[in-house]
Amino acid sequence: MSTVLCVGIAVQDFLFAVETLPDRSGKYYAIDFRDVGGGVAANAAVAVARLGGEARYAGQVGDDALGATIVADLGAAGVDTSRVRPVPGLRSPLSAVLVDAAGERMIVNYTPDGLFVSGDVSPAEDVAGADAVLVDVRWPAGALAALRAARSVGIPSVFDFDRPMDDHGGLLLTEASHVAFSAAALHATTNTTDFEAGLARIATQTAAWVAVTAGEHGVYWRSGDRLHHLPAFAVEVVDTVGAGDIFHGALALALAEGQPEPVAVRFAAAAAAIKCTRRGARAGAPSRAEVEAFLEEAD
Repeated sequence: MSTVLCVGIAVQDFLFAVETLPDRSGKYYAIDFRDVGGGVAANAAVAVARLGGEARYAGQVGDDALGATIVADLGAAGVDTSRVRPVPGLRSPLSAVLVDAAGERMIVNYTPDGLFVSGDVSPAEDVAGADAVLVDVRWPAGALAALRAARSVGIPSVFDFDRPMDDHGGLLLTEASHVAFSAAALHATTNTTDFEAGLARIATQTAAWVAVTAGEHGVYWRSGDRLHHLPAFAVEVVDTVGAGDIFHGALALALAEGQPEPVAVRFAAAAAAIKCTRRGARAGAPSRAEVEAFLEEAD
C-alpha cells in the first residue's frame, strides 16, 4: 500500500442544492442540504484512502467544536490525522456551497486570518515513510516544508495550484516535482486563456511536470516540449464540487505507486469524472474498484 501525505486546508462545507445559482440579492430556497467535510488537501486525502492508499493529512484547524468535527470526519474516512494541529483562539474554516441543477457551484469560504501563520509548519519527519506528497496553496509555509522534504528523499510531490497566489506560488513551483493547475488559476497566473501557451509559460519558470485540469475540455500536460491532451470522460454531471481535489489526490497516489504520468493522469481523470456524477465533494470520491471498472468500460 502506497502512502501519500496531504498538506493544506480542511473545511466543513454546508452544501445547498438549488435550481439555479443566484445572480442578484434576495431570498433563495434550497431543495436539499448536506453538512459535509471539505477542503482541498483534506478532500485529496480522503480520495487517497478511498482508492486504497494510506492517507496522512497535515494541517491546522481552530480549537473549536467544528475543528473537532473536521478531524473526526477525516479519521472516520480512514485518514491519519495525527499531524493536525489545533490553533488556540481561532475558529475553523467553513464554506457555504451552492450547487445548481447542472452541477455548477458557487462557494463562499471563511478561513480566519492567522490560521496558517500561527503554529508549526509540517516538519520533515512527517514525510518519513511516505511515497508521495500533495500540497495546496492555503498553507504556504507548510507546503514549502513538505515539498522540500519530499525532494530531499526523492519522492514525487504534487502541487495543487487551484488559485492565484503571491510570491509563494513561484517558490512552490520550483520545489514541486508535479504541478497541476485549475484552468482559472492557470489563466490568471499566465494572463492567457490558451492552455498550451499557459503551460509553456509556466514551463519557463520550473523544471516540474506541469498540467491543467480543464473541466469539459479534459486535461492538458507537458512532457518535455510536447503538449499532451486527455479528453474529458463523458458522464452525466450532477455536482462538480471537489472534482479537482479528487483528481489531485488520485494523481498523487498513482505517482506514489510508480504509475507513468500518462497512466496516472487517466486514472485521476476517471476518479474525478465518477465524483462529478455524485453530490458532495469527498462524499463522491470513488473506490479503487469503481475507478478500475470505469476505465475498463471506457477502453
